[in-house]
Amino acid sequence: MCVGGASIIVLLPLLLTRQQGILATDVVAHPWLDPVKSWLAVLINVPHFMASYRMVYRSRETILKHKWASMYVPGFLAVYSAYAIWVAQYNEVWIALLAVISGAYLAWHYTGQAWGMMATYAHLAGTAFDRTEMHLIRGGLRILLAWHVTWFFYWGSETPLLRGLFTPVYSVLTQATFLAIGLGVWGFVRHARRAGRLPPIRTLVPWAAIFIWYAAMATHPAAQFWVQIAHALQYLGFPLRVEINRAARRPGTSPRRLRVHVIVFGLALVGLSFLFLEFVPPLTGGAVEGFLGSRAGAAAMMVPNFFLNIHHYFTDGAVWKLRNPEVRADLFGHLSR
Repeated sequence: MCVGGASIIVLLPLLLTRQQGILATDVVAHPWLDPVKSWLAVLINVPHFMASYRMVYRSRETILKHKWASMYVPGFLAVYSAYAIWVAQYNEVWIALLAVISGAYLAWHYTGQAWGMMATYAHLAGTAFDRTEMHLIRGGLRILLAWHVTWFFYWGSETPLLRGLFTPVYSVLTQATFLAIGLGVWGFVRHARRAGRLPPIRTLVPWAAIFIWYAAMATHPAAQFWVQIAHALQYLGFPLRVEINRAARRPGTSPRRLRVHVIVFGLALVGLSFLFLEFVPPLTGGAVEGFLGSRAGAAAMMVPNFFLNIHHYFTDGAVWKLRNPEVRADLFGHLSR
């Protein structure tokens, strides 16, 4: 359910019944969506960012091991963001560039995580994909990546001219998603013949889910909110498993102490998420507006989210390397006990 099953159960009926208002998170037509969106952001979406920070900043050792993720990239983003806010008094090009980087990078992040789920559960089942199967399935995901990037520019284009430039590419890549499905099915069939059985359901579900996510986004761009929640839920189980395995390895850790640790960990993620949403963008925007004016203040309110997203995408790519023995020990250590 967490790796994509819940999102399929929610989004597929909405697509089949053409529930545009809910897909578009139309709070005027559906007032109940407003509190639901707020709670989902606090309980699921922002905690998945905080969990990735825990992976990098848990100790001096991990900070130094991942210097680009822990120091260099956030340092560069901080300097760039400060400059972009300053320049926003006169023009918003530099802020817009942050939005473009965040939106385009997201495509790599979504498709990369989908493959990560599939590779993980195939590994756990003892039937890892071979090189040919990997290229077939990931080739299909690369088509989705290109579609997502084009989708971002197509829907984000504010002028008819730019929309017209991206329309033919968007149309072609939308049709190419059927090729992506074919490549994935080919890879799965080849894998099933070689292994003598179907891939585990937890390998198939993330692959099916991302196609449904993108179908929802193609139906209405605001459906990305639901996709982001599904993506965050998909992610959260992995740092949670790492946290449990690391805590369980400590000498003298009893089952009760482990339960308490996990509860505190979860509450800390939610608490930090609430503080971020409630205070960081508003306070940043208000402080900047007082010094640089309303245009810069409005830009400053957006910057924390852009910063959080871009840094998270880079951090995620740096930390989760299954070929790394330490990552495998943290993620799969409970299976050897």
